[in-house]
Amino acid sequence: MANIQPRIVGAPNTLEYRVFFEDQNKKPVSPFHDIPLFANAEQTVLNMVVEIPRWSNAKMEISKEEFFNPILQDTKKGKLRYVRNCFPHHGYIWNYGAFPQTWEDPNHTHPDTKAKGDCDPLDVIEIGELVGYTGQIKQVKVLGVMALLDEGETDWKVIVIDVKDPLAPKLNDIEDVEKHLPGLLRATNEWFRIYKIPDGKPENNFAFSGEAKNKTYTWEVILECHEAWKKLINNQAPAKTDDYSISTANSSVDASPYKVAADDAQFKAIPKSSPKAPEPMDPSIDKWFFLSGQPNL
Repeated sequence: MANIQPRIVGAPNTLEYRVFFEDQNKKPVSPFHDIPLFANAEQTVLNMVVEIPRWSNAKMEISKEEFFNPILQDTKKGKLRYVRNCFPHHGYIWNYGAFPQTWEDPNHTHPDTKAKGDCDPLDVIEIGELVGYTGQIKQVKVLGVMALLDEGETDWKVIVIDVKDPLAPKLNDIEDVEKHLPGLLRATNEWFRIYKIPDGKPENNFAFSGEAKNKTYTWEVILECHEAWKKLINNQAPAKTDDYSISTANSSVDASPYKVAADDAQFKAIPKSSPKAPEPMDPSIDKWFFLSGQPNL
């Protein structure tokens, strides 16, 4: 979306780094709530917010908790989190991000996965050839979905491609991915299965034996999560916002009780753009891990 741009505050690889969003009038917008899910009138193309560029290691995510939901780097015990390089993969192997205006409802147990939602926006992996950037908004077409089971919760991973990618006209459903990008789905399954092992955690599990479901099934998941977000942003049962540590402040959802006026003091206090050069990462982030089912520590 050309009319929405990132507002960068601070230096990457620091606890203070934030990527807010603003419209053409420099008015802040929430990437969780204000950016529309659908990018065209036919509702066949979706907006994806890129959190993590391909080949990078910093675990960036839209903050559910902070006012107006900036992208920031995830932390554990006060330290910045990075994914490890699990040979032969380097960092994230696709552009990774989220669909705006979606929410995986933790009140809802999916009939196929037998697990509840993970309380996050829908995760998206974009498989086009261009490396994105944090805060980019891509227009994408839906191809399929994998269902990761993360600590007993359903964590959908929607597979998409940028509509401007040269391969986009040839990729219309999940079987086209294997045809034109052989090995990518297998590598994707492996990546999600092993990426936590270097941190001492067990292999991840999948619903459907790791199989990627087709486009039709994926659209059902997306629309279900879009409807769950509508309940969240309007404070409707069972998604009562007060039950979760989620900031639902927004600047454009007219029916929402959480719409913020332009003269609101907290709204005015969102930091101005102040980008800085990245701080160096710990050299240990470059380490390779050769895994055979057990952590190589």
